[in-house]
Amino acid sequence: MEGHHYRIGAAWISGRTGIAKCESVPNVLRFSAPHHFGGVEGKWTPEDLLLTALASCYTSTFRALADYSKFKYADLEVEVLGNVQQIHQGYVFSEIFTRPVLSIFHDKDHERALRLLEKTQELCLVRRALAVKHSLEPHIDVVRIPRRIRDGGNLRLTHR
Repeated sequence: MEGHHYRIGAAWISGRTGIAKCESVPNVLRFSAPHHFGGVEGKWTPEDLLLTALASCYTSTFRALADYSKFKYADLEVEVLGNVQQIHQGYVFSEIFTRPVLSIFHDKDHERALRLLEKTQELCLVRRALAVKHSLEPHIDVVRIPRRIRDGGNLRLTHR
C-alpha cells in the first residue's frame, strides 16, 4: 500500500491508566477514560485526543494553505468542542465544533481569510475521517499585535 502510514500502540498499565506510543515520538502518552466514566482525573482521555487531533490537523492544514497562498496573518488559535450523547447503542459524538480565531493585519484580507478557513475545514484529513456532523464557527480579528503575544504567550480556551 502506497501513501503515508501511521502506527500507534496502546496498552493498559495499571488499574484505569494506559499508555500510548508512536514511532515518531520517544515519550509515551498516559491516558485514562474520562472521570465521569470511571477514569482517573488529570489524564488525557481518548475524547481529548480525538479533539486534539482535529485542532492540530486544522492548525497544520491552515498553515500549509496560508503558506501556499502567500497569505500573511498575525495568529491562529483553534478551539474544538465535542458533544457526546448516549444513544441506545452506547455513546457517540453527536456534533463537533471547530472554532478558529484568526488574527489578520488588514480588514481588506477578511474575505480571503474566511475562504482559507473554510478551505482548511474541507481539507483537514482528520475531520474528513469522521462521520459526525462537524460545524465550522470562524472568528477573524484585525490586530496590530497578535493576542497570544499580547497575553504573554498563553493559549486560552474560551467559549464564545
